[in-house]
Amino acid sequence: MRAAALMIPLLAAACTTADGQGPATMPTTAEGPCRNDGLDRFVGQTASEDIGTQLLQASGARALRWGAPGMAMTMDFRPDRVTVSYDEKMVITSARCG
Repeated sequence: MRAAALMIPLLAAACTTADGQGPATMPTTAEGPCRNDGLDRFVGQTASEDIGTQLLQASGARALRWGAPGMAMTMDFRPDRVTVSYDEKMVITSARCG
């Protein structure tokens, strides 16, 4: 029970929004498996819902996962997902499939 209580802040962090807590998670919109080609162009840009849409389109991923600073994430590999990490200033530090 104590472990479950400790997970609540982590789960809440995963549901961040564009109003200062992080970008909103985008709905599924892409068609196929994720491609890493061209994702480097997003590094250095500010994380936002619009950038999330662009990342889905550029990667072909079906799902988008935002990684906030210090946020715990599962290490499972999903070929249809793009994972995007950003720093405290909402600047994207990495974008990769998986």
